[in-house]
Amino acid sequence: MPSTLTVYDETTSGQKSTAVRLEFLKEKITVKELIRERIYQEVQDYNLKQPEHFHGLVQPTEAEKTLNGFKMRKARKIDWEEQYRNALKGFEGNGFFVLIGNRQAESLEQEFEITPDTEVSFVKLVPLVGG
Repeated sequence: MPSTLTVYDETTSGQKSTAVRLEFLKEKITVKELIRERIYQEVQDYNLKQPEHFHGLVQPTEAEKTLNGFKMRKARKIDWEEQYRNALKGFEGNGFFVLIGNRQAESLEQEFEITPDTEVSFVKLVPLVGG
């Protein structure tokens, strides 16, 4: 049975975005697996519709940051693997951090259990540019 995790983007002042739900086939995952699934899902959602703005953790290459997200200069598919690599670099370089409940994740290999009330927030510190 899949485990569902509620994920938010959060500002440094504590303001949360609309919740996104991610599903995992197991109850215990690593921060790295969390980031991978988040990036994969948001890029797949974008690539299916290709709206003017991309809403995601990492700014795609050749996109401009706007109030409505990252505006693509021209319609194109985004490479989720490049976005993922840049997200991992962003985590390791303190471009963002991950809060699991109210505790900050310390490493990509840190494991945590998904329970019905587990909430995860991604807090961006600097803009991330990627795929």
